[in-house]
Amino acid sequence: MNGSQVVGQVRYQLCPPCAHGVITAITLSEPFRDTGLGTRALSHLRARHPGTAWQSTTSTDVEDDLLLRMRIPALASPPSCPHLLA
Repeated sequence: MNGSQVVGQVRYQLCPPCAHGVITAITLSEPFRDTGLGTRALSHLRARHPGTAWQSTTSTDVEDDLLLRMRIPALASPPSCPHLLA
């Protein structure tokens, strides 16, 4: 065993032609909340996909707070990108 463990997950959809991404879920194990790992995960996502405009469909208080701090707006309706609707 190498000592590593999965402590969270970010689920998202990405459309490279439109440079549009939608975060659909963020999970982080309870002991790791408020440690900055959520911020690091979203920063890593942005670094992996530079130039992508991100929005979110998540709806929990923990996620809302993180997304607000990271300036990732919530979608009021389904994504407008035809590639993400397919």
